Amino acid sequence: MNDDLRIESIERVSNFAFGESLKQRTKEFALRCIRLFRALPKQADAYILGKQLLRSATSVAANYRAACRARSNAEFVAKIGIALEEADESLFWIELLEEAEIVTASRLASLKQEANELTAILVTIRKSSYKRINS
Repeated sequence: MNDDLRIESIERVSNFAFGESLKQRTKEFALRCIRLFRALPKQADAYILGKQLLRSATSVAANYRAACRARSNAEFVAKIGIALEEADESLFWIELLEEAEIVTASRLASLKQEANELTAILVTIRKSSYKRINS
């Protein structure tokens, strides 16, 4: 096996492992948001904001998973874009839950950090993938 093929093979394995770990990470983010939703106070505002978070957080995981099964680079970029929008929207709902004083900042800190990190990761993936299909 020549060096170029070996490097390409290593990159594919590395990309696959990264993709699988990000699938698990987005799923865990969704599960954490589900648990938060279940623990919210039984008030209308908490329910409405929580339901919005529930939808966007589960959509991050679902759209990233769909991106991994994309039939083309363009479809991959489109699905990553949706996952990115949903991650950013999840952060918005988390911020509202905090700023409306429905959930304490300390209780939301790690979830907020994860939403920020997922957003940053998805931005990077979208940028590098977009460059790849346009070069």
